[in-house]
Amino acid sequence: MSHQPFELKKTRRWPWIVAAILVIIVIIGGWHVSREQQQSVTFGSTLKVHFEPAMAGEERLIHYVAQHIAPDYGIRLEAVGLQDPVQADRAVAQGQFAATIYQHQWWLKQVVDANGFALTSTMPVFQWVFGIYSDRYASVAALPAGAEIVVPNDGANQGQALWLLQRIGLIGLDPAVEPRSAKLKDIKQNPHNYNFKELDLLTMPRALSSVDAAIGYVSQFDAGKVPRDKGILFPPAPQTFASQLVIGTPYLNDENIIKLKKAFADPRVQQWLKETDDPRVQGVLVPVSAHE
Repeated sequence: MSHQPFELKKTRRWPWIVAAILVIIVIIGGWHVSREQQQSVTFGSTLKVHFEPAMAGEERLIHYVAQHIAPDYGIRLEAVGLQDPVQADRAVAQGQFAATIYQHQWWLKQVVDANGFALTSTMPVFQWVFGIYSDRYASVAALPAGAEIVVPNDGANQGQALWLLQRIGLIGLDPAVEPRSAKLKDIKQNPHNYNFKELDLLTMPRALSSVDAAIGYVSQFDAGKVPRDKGILFPPAPQTFASQLVIGTPYLNDENIIKLKKAFADPRVQQWLKETDDPRVQGVLVPVSAHE
């Protein structure tokens, strides 16, 4: 077998290095442009305010502000329903929507921590009525040992449900954990041996007949056609879970965003929440209180 002479050559790596540097420059440049575009958003006098479609009262509130308050501040409001709350927050952070009113501070923290959105809570707007429903029992005291109780499967609202149960003495939570963000694993005392089940808030109304009790928002049980007399406990709504007017942080000083904040801070908003007979609002959304 003859042996052909051959020569080992080092592969030239510099073209790949240059290419990699160019890719990084393009990415950084694109990010920089994106940041500049985000910060250069200027809102016109018509502002889109997001509400969660499952919460009909939120839309009614935006319409009230749009009709009776916003004109006094020189702006117009457009209510925009988007079911995906994370995409709604993304739209606010990017300046596509001026604000959203669907979330409390604990949900907002959860979304920001997970996605890094630049969002700021500017003020509480209203409080949702949140309580315990049962298709089988007329009171909390009637719940038997071992009762199956449904709680929300998302962290922020599960914390609200567990904090409610602790406040009325039915369970004890790990004292080392912030109770308003507690999870099922943080239950340390369960003297009645309740069996907890996690469900999405929107599916709770359909599941009510198959469990002993469920904990959630009146608005979502209303949407599921569950009579309000199935509610067996509605404690005072705590301000810590009040809805927030959330705005993209880069836009807080925009002229029309400032007007928007003034419109929602107008005392007529709280007065309307107190006095309205709109069935989609009455007993569902209540004025912001000092109750914690």
